[in-house]
Amino acid sequence: MKKTAIIVAGGTGQRMGTALPKQFLAIEGKSILLHTIGQFVTTFSDINFIIVLPADYIQEGQALIKASGLIQSFQFVAGGDTRFQSVKNGLAQADSDAIVFVHDAVRCLLTPDLIQRCYQQAIEKGSAIPSVSSTDTIRITEGTKHHVVDRANVMMIQTPQTFNAALLKKAFEQAYQPAFTDEANVLEASGKEVYLIEGEYENIKITRPLDLAIAEYILAKRGSKD
Repeated sequence: MKKTAIIVAGGTGQRMGTALPKQFLAIEGKSILLHTIGQFVTTFSDINFIIVLPADYIQEGQALIKASGLIQSFQFVAGGDTRFQSVKNGLAQADSDAIVFVHDAVRCLLTPDLIQRCYQQAIEKGSAIPSVSSTDTIRITEGTKHHVVDRANVMMIQTPQTFNAALLKKAFEQAYQPAFTDEANVLEASGKEVYLIEGEYENIKITRPLDLAIAEYILAKRGSKD
């Protein structure tokens, strides 16, 4: 079956405090974006890519891929004002008869095992949403009151959120709602059930300088085992 990875890299890096968007920052001599792409290529050599970038950085992204020597198919799409619009822009370029992975560019620590498991479940069930249980105590606030909830029932959602492309394309025909913070929400709002799959605790989203340091440590640790 066709495989397409929509790499969502629409951020501008404001929380990172750098002039360069964080997806272009380097870890161990390679950009975060290339680390992320490399994990998908390692898993599936025949995968296609749709890279969603801020319009002002598309040329930089194209140059990065050209210099990398990667031979896979790459399309570049400008992001929108919301994640919903950015993903919709990318999804419009994906074939309906594919399994599509929607992945945050700055989650460069995912593994081929996770990608493969998401792919297999999406074929079987239509979707695979990586998640891990919370390791923190969780309290829900309601006005001036708050109460604790069982953290075993609280799941932290990750990417790659993986789908039958035709299902997701149909779901994205809906009008945007503020609750559409990820693709699972969009599919669920269309009346379709979404299916979780076990994620990875190391699959963090690099948002702040501390996250960058953690990612550097994890990649160095993995490299020492090779």
